[in-house]
Amino acid sequence: MKKTLLALTVIASSAIYAAMPKVLVMVDEKALGSISTSEIENMAVRMLAEKGVETVDQNMVQSNLERIQKALRGTGDNRAAAAMGREFGADVVLIGEAVAKPNAAKIGDSNLRSYMASVSFRAVRIDNSVNMASSSETATVIAMDDVNGSSKALKAAGAKSLRAIIPTMIEKWQKPDAEASKGGGKREVEITVGGMDQIWKLKEMRVKLKSMKKELESVVQKSYAQGVAIFRVQSLLPTEELAEALVLDPPEDLKVQVVEIREMTLNLRVVNAPKEDE
Repeated sequence: MKKTLLALTVIASSAIYAAMPKVLVMVDEKALGSISTSEIENMAVRMLAEKGVETVDQNMVQSNLERIQKALRGTGDNRAAAAMGREFGADVVLIGEAVAKPNAAKIGDSNLRSYMASVSFRAVRIDNSVNMASSSETATVIAMDDVNGSSKALKAAGAKSLRAIIPTMIEKWQKPDAEASKGGGKREVEITVGGMDQIWKLKEMRVKLKSMKKELESVVQKSYAQGVAIFRVQSLLPTEELAEALVLDPPEDLKVQVVEIREMTLNLRVVNAPKEDE
């Protein structure tokens, strides 16, 4: 009984980390209509961090910039965005489009000119490619030069758009509604299992997963190397409940330990089950 309570405590502790999603920020951002910048992207990462939301390392994003830009050019396709986010281990992709342009005429006899920026965002869940939230804002500022004017306009519109979408995205993640649960409540979960130092353990885990007809709709073994197996499953349960099911009813002769629970990933470790008299 004590061991069962300990296992459930570990699950509850791990589930805390699933309360916030890991976000991939992708912004197609242009100053003066054509010059690529990263004003809004940096702002988004900073504002998410203030809310306790982890983001994909932007250095990693920059090193894959060309592929990400291709994905952004097809931003109408949520599945393409979700596939990109899955590759980076994200739970949500925050997709943004931002552009700032100066008005042609100067203001009166001065060197001042007005600059207008429009910024839009949408948040897409990785597991089902559903739009969680969206926002669109504009801002107009006055400045004496193009660089300063475009930057100020982008920041003003970006801040308004991000303040609108981030709280909604977090709320929808923590309390998914019917729209976020399309597909009959099914979700794709990747299960990584360590401690598979013997082939019989791999077999028992595979047999166990395939026997869970009420919890899992499909099970595919993706890989097995150096004692680690990766399975991709279609789960009818939330990830934390799937973890509970495996801990409380583990494969034969094995004990399941929870390493980490996220919305679409479950990291486990198996050890030999203790003898009855232990």
